[in-house]
Amino acid sequence: MLKTRIYTAAALLSGVALLGVLGVPWLVAAAAVFLGVALFEWLRLARVGTPTAMTGAAIAAAAAWSLDRMGFSPEPAALAAVAGSAVVVWFAIAGVLVAAQRRPADRPIRIPAALSVAAAFALGGAAWLCVARLLHQGGAWTLSVLALVWLADAAAYFTGRSIGRHKLASRISPGKTWEGVGGAVIAVASCAWVLRLASPDAPLWPVALLRATPIGGTVILVVFVALSVVGDLFESLVKRQAGAKDSGTILPGHGGVWDRIDATLPAVALAVFAQWWLIPVS
Repeated sequence: MLKTRIYTAAALLSGVALLGVLGVPWLVAAAAVFLGVALFEWLRLARVGTPTAMTGAAIAAAAAWSLDRMGFSPEPAALAAVAGSAVVVWFAIAGVLVAAQRRPADRPIRIPAALSVAAAFALGGAAWLCVARLLHQGGAWTLSVLALVWLADAAAYFTGRSIGRHKLASRISPGKTWEGVGGAVIAVASCAWVLRLASPDAPLWPVALLRATPIGGTVILVVFVALSVVGDLFESLVKRQAGAKDSGTILPGHGGVWDRIDATLPAVALAVFAQWWLIPVS
């Protein structure tokens, strides 16, 4: 399974690299399709009928791509308001997760269907606007945000497997541990600071963040990891309620598209809000 995951990840990264050579419009189109598929999976897990879910996802992806091609781009303050609102919602979802974990073992964990569907549209839309903004700021800038999410995920996995003893959310995702979260925080913060010290003027999000505010930037990186974990746990809870192991089967070894971007959705929102608040970029 690990080999399959690696091959699939390599194929995805190769595809992204090729689209990057072709230009930003191609990357934006791919992102629209990717988020559309994730939305479809999300709606299906929320027990929305396949035709309705497929139609809604296709319309959302087409609308997102069309708006970008027409030059639609929210003003920085407006986008920051959207991103900040999404971050607040993710913190609210964290509260739902804590409450779910604390429910008695004999009581099933349930997510209101309205919350799941509303989150799919509201947070998915916010994620799209944030990803589009990051892509238009450059491939290296975007990759520096996404790579931190991937690093956090990998560090949490390997640290948890190696020394994990204390369960993070046993009723939601039994494999996750507090030690894994700690490993993710250390890995992300260390990577960001190494980049900052090695290349202080690099056009990378974590470098610019730490250059603008070393202490505040480090705190934001910790929150960045925490929200990525919330995104992962929320998807796990939705899947648990739906009785599904994966959000889909489109990516061999990984499951569905939402399985791959669950941690990214809240992270990109925080990244865009933080850069508007602290980093002098347009």
